[in-house]
Formats: sequence, C-alpha cells, structure tokens
Amino acid sequence: MMSKKAVILLSGGLDSITTLAIAREQGFACHALSFDYGQKHCAELDAARRIAGRYRVEAHKVIHFDLDSIGGSALTDASIAVPETPQDGIPVTYVPARNTIFLAFALGWAEVLQAHDIFIGVNAVDYSGYPDCRPEFIAAFQKMTNLATKAGIEGEGFSIQTPLIDLSKAQIIGKGLALGVDYAQTVSCYAADAEGRACGKCDACRLRAQGFADAGIEDPTRYRQ
Repeated sequence: MMSKKAVILLSGGLDSITTLAIAREQGFACHALSFDYGQKHCAELDAARRIAGRYRVEAHKVIHFDLDSIGGSALTDASIAVPETPQDGIPVTYVPARNTIFLAFALGWAEVLQAHDIFIGVNAVDYSGYPDCRPEFIAAFQKMTNLATKAGIEGEGFSIQTPLIDLSKAQIIGKGLALGVDYAQTVSCYAADAEGRACGKCDACRLRAQGFADAGIEDPTRYRQ
C-alpha cells in the first residue's frame, strides 16, 4: 500500500518520467503536476497527460500561466529561434525563473495535500547549463520551503527530491528501463511538431540521442526526418 504522498513535477520528457517511476518504486502515492506556461508547443504537455494516465497517478493537475508574456527565452518568445547548434554559456533556451516558479506551485499543492516530498527531475551532469538545475539552487529552495510555510514551521516540513541530479543521461535511461519506463511515450524536444516528432537538432535532442547511444540502447524517439 502506498501511504506516503509526493508531488512529482511531470513535464512529459525523459527525465520527468524516470523521476515518476523512481517515486512510485519508492512507495509514494504520486500526485503529478504539469505546466502550460506559454511554451511554443504543447507536445510535451500532451505526453505528460498520457504518462499520468498510464501510471495511474493519484491526481494530475495542469497549471496555466503565461511566461510568454515576459519572453526572454527561445522556448516562450516567438522572436527568439531555438538554436540548432551548441552555445557557450547559459543558452537562450533557459526560461527565466522557470524551476523556481514550478517548485513554488508544487510546494503549495504539497502543503495542501500534507505531502512532505516534492520530486523534480533536474540534472547537473548531461544538461544545458541552466542555473536552476544545480544542487546549489535545490539546496537554497529546500531551505526556503521550511521558512515560508506553515508546514515548515509547525510540521514535518518538506524535502525536495532530486534522484537524477548526479546521473549521466545514459545512467538515467538505464535506471528508467530497469523500472519498465517506455521512453517512446516521452517528448523532450524544444521544437517538437504538433504530433510530438522531434527536430533532432536542438540541445535537448542532442543530449537525449547521446544518452541512448552511450547506454547502448536503440533511440525510440520519433523524428521529423
């Protein structure tokens, strides 16, 4: 019987489905949280809905808000193209404050649910260099959760779980396959089409393809070409 409750950030991508599988394997009753935040395509969000149904999560909420109204990212701003070659420094696909906002919503729902664990599939090994995927950010947010909430002051508080943060993409894939994850159900591309087919050129596609290659596993991703 699953008695522990957890909120799982579920994007519909490779990392988030693996995180969900890990949380389930650890015995958590999973409440999945996804976001329609003004991103240029909804293919990953459609995948999140399919994954939530397949895994029969306790509940799946989709929160709507408009980060496209402030722009500043190739994922939300129509005037900024998704790059097809690697970039130096923090790339333009970084969405300002995204994980901070996502975790804040997750924290609010967790407090309502009386859940003490929040799972997020951030990774600081094979990643694009986003500042809100680093252990330092997670540690800072963890501290804030127990300062800013009633549950943190009066109750058990919260734990931000990052089971993938120190793993390579190949290791993440291996762990997911051992838990029965079907990666064909996921979408990771920054520029996927309406059918969820990947571009094969963006940073997310390159990291994903290299992960399958390093793991010695056939890539199940559907590409446009």
